[in-house]
Amino acid sequence: MNSKEVISNDHLWQNSIVQPLLTDLYQITMAYAYWKAGKRNENAVFDLFFRKNPFNGEFTIFAGLEECLKFLRNFSFSKSDIEYLKETLPGHIEDDFFDYLENLTADEIRLYAIPEGTVVFPRVPLIRVEGPLIVAQLLETTLLTLVNYASLLATNAARYRLAAGSKIMLLEFGLRRAQGPDGGLSASKYAYLGGFDGSSNVLAGKLFNIPVKGTHAHSFVSSFSDSDDLSIRTLEPRDGIILESKNFVDDCIAWRTKVAKTLAVLPGQANDGELAAFASFAIAFPTSFSALVDTYDVIRSGLINFCAVALALNDYGYRPLGIRLDSGDLAYLSNTAREVFTDIAQEYNIHWFKDLQILASNDINEDTIHSLYEQGHQINCFGIGTHLVTCQRQPALGGVYKLVEVNGEPKIKLSEDVEKVTIPGKKQVYRLYGSDGHPLVDLLQKEDEAPPEVGQRVLCRHAFLESKRAYVIPTRVEPLLRLYWSKCGITEELPRLSEIRDRVNHNIATLRPDHKRYLNPTPYKVAVSDSLYGYLHEIWLKSAPIGELS
Repeated sequence: MNSKEVISNDHLWQNSIVQPLLTDLYQITMAYAYWKAGKRNENAVFDLFFRKNPFNGEFTIFAGLEECLKFLRNFSFSKSDIEYLKETLPGHIEDDFFDYLENLTADEIRLYAIPEGTVVFPRVPLIRVEGPLIVAQLLETTLLTLVNYASLLATNAARYRLAAGSKIMLLEFGLRRAQGPDGGLSASKYAYLGGFDGSSNVLAGKLFNIPVKGTHAHSFVSSFSDSDDLSIRTLEPRDGIILESKNFVDDCIAWRTKVAKTLAVLPGQANDGELAAFASFAIAFPTSFSALVDTYDVIRSGLINFCAVALALNDYGYRPLGIRLDSGDLAYLSNTAREVFTDIAQEYNIHWFKDLQILASNDINEDTIHSLYEQGHQINCFGIGTHLVTCQRQPALGGVYKLVEVNGEPKIKLSEDVEKVTIPGKKQVYRLYGSDGHPLVDLLQKEDEAPPEVGQRVLCRHAFLESKRAYVIPTRVEPLLRLYWSKCGITEELPRLSEIRDRVNHNIATLRPDHKRYLNPTPYKVAVSDSLYGYLHEIWLKSAPIGELS
């Protein structure tokens, strides 16, 4: 590590599979073809961007930058990598090429990027890579795999946060449903970055300092038959609490009779094994007791048994957390549970009982949350797994990595599909804000243009539609691309995950509500300067073949 590099110990961990061979074969074959053609010293510029926002929305959260920087920091082909490539590539490839690969580093690369956690939009370069053509080309696949899923997952998480609102706790429960352990670990990290409050993933908690949360499974409840299964029946009261008996299990049984009377239900309907399981779990975790109440029947058994154990814990000086619902009509059951908690609070003058947490899981997606709000619910925590970590509504972001300049000469990719035409040259990006504090437009300019100024009129043009243009007088101008990597390594101090999470929240808060709404959101404007517009179309005309009719 270069002595001038800016990095803290909190950011040193890197997934060991992120290495130069985590790439597509054609990157290696192109590297050889470049080398064979004498292009090893040519300087290139690549833009990493995406063309369409995911999930039918109109914003995306940029994530994965820190992992990209770690990749650059450790970019080097090992001896075993070289031996594998010698065995895999055609036998005519010269040994000098493999010697060249073995000595490659990212030291001559300069990487500019938008800060991680920023709200971003189509066509805006998230990352700009400058440096030797071969090295910059070899970075493509790895950078895309580090950015695409991270940004997709963070965006999905941010959408769940918008759907649930700021007062609802969101927990990521997706490890068992994720696409392998690496997908599960990344999902936990970027769900937290996108606005979730915690995860069930213990390793993610250790590596990324994410709060870990969880209750127990149905198997724990069904493993008990009755209170005779409990070898430990006592619980030590909290300091200052004096009880004649410390037989916690017997106290739970006694409380169940009282609760059944209060709620006007038959105590015999409640499952004895479930009560034993709850009592056992409360003895093990008296300061954080939470119970899964739908193993048998939520109303006839689960709620009664939970309230009995919760009231016994209260006698011993402890306060339970709440319940989890993992099946059934979540709106109806959550309302019923809240009514039960309110009745208990009033009957026994325990004011906090009415506010116990109701956590809902059960294959929840964004549509489910919106539907629950329409029905009316009393859930104050969602545990979300499958639909969050697999991004079932859209499984990929579709980010691309395109060459825009070689040795100072602009490069363009043409297509019959205008959406796939690239914007050539090295560019800077500015976010222009209006008088209400909301961003109005992201403006792409040629790098050598003077930046927009506050209070000065700026012509913003659609990149491809000549008649779509508007003047903007910004009240604030924010340059988005910063230098994050150069010869001295990482050049910006990397924020903690919690700080990136705060940036996500702040950025989303600055967007106008119509850009964030669930149905038919308003597209955010991305424009080019008048100079870049002319530059783009000049190169386009020069590069496009002229047809001939006969």
